[in-house]
Amino acid sequence: MSPRMSASPEPAAATPPSAESKGEPSSSGHGHGHEKKLLPLALGALGIVFGDIGTSPLYAVAECFSKDAQGVTKPHSLVVGHESVMGLLSLFFWSLTMVVTVKYLSFIMRAHNKGEGGIFALLALIPHKAESRVRGAVVLAALFGAALLYGDGIITPAISVLSAVEGLSVATHTFDRWVVPLTLLILLALFLVQKRGTDKIGKAFGPIMLVWFCVIGGLGLKGIINNPEILKAIWPGYAVEVFKTDPGRAFKVLGSVVLCITGGEALYADMGHFGAKPIRAGWFAIVLPALMLNYFGQGAFLLEHGWVEKPFWAIVPEFALYPMVGLATAATVIASQALISGAFSLTRQAVALGYMPRVTIVHTSAVNEGQIFIPEVNVALMVSCLGLVLVFRESTALAAAYGIAVTGTMGITSLVYFVVTLKNWKWAMWKALPLLVLFLAFDIPFFAANALKFFEGGWFPIAVGVGMFALMTTWKRGRKELAVRFTQSVMPLSALLEDLEATKPHRVRGTAVFMAGNPDGTPPVLLHHLKHNQVLHRQVVLLSIIPEDVPTVAKEEQISVEDLGNGFFRVLWHTGFMETPNVPKILIRARESNLVCEPSTTSYFLGRETLLTNGKSPMMVWRKLLFAFVSRNALPATSYFGIPPGRVVELGMQVDL
Repeated sequence: MSPRMSASPEPAAATPPSAESKGEPSSSGHGHGHEKKLLPLALGALGIVFGDIGTSPLYAVAECFSKDAQGVTKPHSLVVGHESVMGLLSLFFWSLTMVVTVKYLSFIMRAHNKGEGGIFALLALIPHKAESRVRGAVVLAALFGAALLYGDGIITPAISVLSAVEGLSVATHTFDRWVVPLTLLILLALFLVQKRGTDKIGKAFGPIMLVWFCVIGGLGLKGIINNPEILKAIWPGYAVEVFKTDPGRAFKVLGSVVLCITGGEALYADMGHFGAKPIRAGWFAIVLPALMLNYFGQGAFLLEHGWVEKPFWAIVPEFALYPMVGLATAATVIASQALISGAFSLTRQAVALGYMPRVTIVHTSAVNEGQIFIPEVNVALMVSCLGLVLVFRESTALAAAYGIAVTGTMGITSLVYFVVTLKNWKWAMWKALPLLVLFLAFDIPFFAANALKFFEGGWFPIAVGVGMFALMTTWKRGRKELAVRFTQSVMPLSALLEDLEATKPHRVRGTAVFMAGNPDGTPPVLLHHLKHNQVLHRQVVLLSIIPEDVPTVAKEEQISVEDLGNGFFRVLWHTGFMETPNVPKILIRARESNLVCEPSTTSYFLGRETLLTNGKSPMMVWRKLLFAFVSRNALPATSYFGIPPGRVVELGMQVDL
């Protein structure tokens, strides 16, 4: 039977709440010395955290004023004019202010799990003692939000790199036919280098993005100086006026306005790498000023010159066009890298919490535990990204598919945060509800406007999200049903020990390690081994992997070893959702508790279940078939847990679902 991390219906209960988590937590993030390294961490955050939102100026304004091939303004875009330009900039300003600055930086980032952020970390803050219906609904919502992030991770590299390379066609139409091939080559190279790790490359991310933000801010400042009246767009009345003039078109354009805040979720998800203070410092000191200067600079150009197809590239001087294409390509590759790394991290968390099957996790850094590479996810993202570019071929076409995943996840984050404030922090309803209403006042209109573009490409991230959601819920449900099947037939460990004391089977030299899903029960593999081989090793280790609702478990709390007598030992290893257990290393740690396992005389006994779908399990047939297929193709436990393959004994078992 697989370890508990994949068999239990729910992760183990989180550690007891600290003084901080009993009420509203501190806003400073976790204590990893972030305060002492504010500037270096803020610079690093520029490269990892702000890559996505920092490259939005490449296509956000253009999409809001886009035209079709016949030169007619698209239904979801505005006609360039004084009122529309001022209104759009007002929408940009207040969207960035309310969604990113207020919602994420001021509130959402206060909900951290020992410094870690993201949808799974937020989910883990909800107490297990909360009403089962409430927790069940929130778990499903959070899972769907996580599933949508995979769609975002596919679209971001495609639209970002494509929009950067399109700058070549602004210089001369000679490059028009090379835009798609060059984009494909850049994306292919990006995915192929993932296996080498991003440690060395990552050190250059921050400085490159610092140059990027300074340059785009400077380009926008030039236009503002020529037309300082554009700064009046900060007044929200201009945004209101757009809705008064043409409510239908104004509502539809929100689906493009949301492009300016894509990447806001990354600020929260990557909080554990840098801490809240460096992210806030980078936002207020560099990112927000640069973005607003560039957006307002593009608006000033449109007011002076009228409509252009790509206003970002229009404000770039002709002599700087080619260097700017190079800088934009580097910036978009960095933004793409952040989303790819995020998909790796999200997958590892889902595996650790039992929502996805085991996958190959390669650690690419001996220093940074968070730097990992997952070949299966990398290949899936690569094929999907390349396919998107070949199908859509233009960044404006891809923009229709972009916002729906982002806004869906943002709305779900607001709802889960609301439950955390009520159930974890014990806020009164009068305090928590107005905040939820404020957040949803932006999330719902943005999502609804993007939903109108469902048939123009918005279906893609929804399809990816539904597929991933089906996979995660099916895997969790399937492992739960397997756990129930084994629990019904499991022999209490105390009964086995009493029986062994009476029968005294033949004991052979060495150590046998059995993975035990239930620490109090006898592993089915052990019973199978006794039944067929009629022998036992002199030392038997029953190892259980216990998942915890925390990112990492303190070293002193990771392992416990209990001598059960008669050569039997129970080892419990507690692991966080940001960690990957390694069985040989666990046994080395067990030596601290006087359990010595010599590698040369240690054998590992694992069960390999053959799932039959004609059992009485209440699972739907399609779920049974999916679960059986995924189980057959999941990474073997030997690879996932780092078990030496030459020392493994596998015993097959048939299980009816």
